[in-house]
Amino acid sequence: QVQLVESGGGLVQAGGSLRLSCAASGRTFNIYTMGWFRQAPGKERESVATITWSGGGTSYADFVKGRFAISRENAKNTVYLQMSSLKPDDTAVYYCAAREYGKLTYAYWGQGTQVTVSS
Repeated sequence: QVQLVESGGGLVQAGGSLRLSCAASGRTFNIYTMGWFRQAPGKERESVATITWSGGGTSYADFVKGRFAISRENAKNTVYLQMSSLKPDDTAVYYCAAREYGKLTYAYWGQGTQVTVSS
């Protein structure tokens, strides 16, 4: 099993920045991709950014390109999401998730951390 714990959420004003962390523990050796997702009230969950654990390749949703950056520290089994130029529409619960080698879906999820951007 893999356990994921997010932290770093909070309340910020528009234009501000925030850094989220995701600490992974347990059977992490089969993780291929880590991702950040978010879900606002009444909306579908959407992908924000992904990173491959070994190679470090990244991908981003169009609405965060140039503002968010995903990174990882393999030795600490930790993934980060640096968020800048935050907008009120970024307000959501942000989730960290892990996908294993050979799997098509993200099977492991954290409990989420709230990000609120005031306007």
